[in-house]
Amino acid sequence: MNRNATIAGLGTALPPPAVQDELWEGFFAQHYTDAKRALAKRIFTNSGVRTRQAAVSPLIEDVSEWTTEQRMRRYQVEAVPLGKEAVGRALTDAGIRADELGLFAVCSCTGYATPGLDILLARDLGMSPSVQRLFVGHMGCYAALPGLGTAADYVVARERPALLLCAELTSLHLQPASTRTDLQQIVSHALFSDAAAAVVLTPEGPGYAVRDVAAVTDTTTADHMTWEVTDLGFRMGLSPRVPAVLELHVRKLVDDLLGRHGLSIGDVDGWAVHPGGPKILDVVQQQLGLDDEAMAPSRGVLSSYGNCSSPTVLLALDALRSRPIPPRRVVMLAFGPGLTLYGTLLEASTVTA
Repeated sequence: MNRNATIAGLGTALPPPAVQDELWEGFFAQHYTDAKRALAKRIFTNSGVRTRQAAVSPLIEDVSEWTTEQRMRRYQVEAVPLGKEAVGRALTDAGIRADELGLFAVCSCTGYATPGLDILLARDLGMSPSVQRLFVGHMGCYAALPGLGTAADYVVARERPALLLCAELTSLHLQPASTRTDLQQIVSHALFSDAAAAVVLTPEGPGYAVRDVAAVTDTTTADHMTWEVTDLGFRMGLSPRVPAVLELHVRKLVDDLLGRHGLSIGDVDGWAVHPGGPKILDVVQQQLGLDDEAMAPSRGVLSSYGNCSSPTVLLALDALRSRPIPPRRVVMLAFGPGLTLYGTLLEASTVTA
C-alpha cells in the first residue's frame, strides 16, 4: 500500500493588490494620533511588506465600525468566488475532476457561516453529494499544515483524492480608530492580507509526497497570540515575545521531524516558512542556520503578499514549485495560537514540473 499522499496540484487566488505605502498614506496615516504616528509609520515601513491584497480595501471602503454580523455577511460574498478560483486552479493543475474527490477540507479563521464554504463550493464546483467535508476554524496561521496532514491521512486510508482549501479575509477585521493606537493592532494592520490557496492530494503520481507532520505547542505562552471575537469583528492579540518562544522550540521541532527519516537540515533544499513577520523569519533563519537563498521564497511572499494567515505557507510552497529546478525535499513551517509550531516534510516523488 502506498503510505504517502502526494500533492498533485496547487492553485492560488488573490484579491486586488494594494501598495503598502499607499495604504499608509491613503488611510492609516490619518487614523493614528500624533503621538503614535511616527511609531506606526516605522512599523509599516519595516514590516517587510511592499504589496498585499484586500478583498475590502480601506482605500475604498472603511469597515472598521462594522458589526461582526456585517463582516460575516461580507465574508461569504467575497470568500466564495475567491475559494472557487483557487480550488478550480488546483484541480486543473492536478488533472482531477471535482466529482472524483473523496474529501474536501476547508481552513479559515476570518469568517463563519452555515452553509459554509465547504458546502457552497462543493455544490458550485460539482463535487459528489457523497464527498466528505471537514471545516477547520480558528487555528490561525498554522492551520494549513494540520489540514494538510489530515487530508493526507484520508488519502492514504481511503485511497481517494482529497482537496484542502485555505481562505482568509483579514481585511474584514480592521479595528476601530479607538484601538488602532494599540501597538499590537498597529503590527496587525501593517502585516495582514487576504488570499486563498488550495492543494489536491492523490494516492500516487508526480508531485510532493507528504512524508511526515510534526507539532509542538507551548501552552505556557497561550496568551501571546490571540484572535478574539468582538462586537466589531475579530481582534488580534500579538505579543512581541512570540519570536523568543519560536527561538526556544523551532530547532528541536525540525531536528525531530527530519531525524525520524534519517535526515538533517543539510539534506533539505527547500524551505517554505510562514512569514508571520520579519522577526519571525529572522529567528527561523538564525536557529536553523539557513542562508539568505534558503529564506528568499518566504521573504518574497511576505514582500509581495503580506501575512495572509493560513494560505501563506502554501504561497511559499508554490514559489518553490515554480523554480526552474524545484527542490527535492521541502520543509514547511507555520506558527500560530497556542503558541503552536507545525512542521511538514515533503519529498518529490518524481521530478516536478
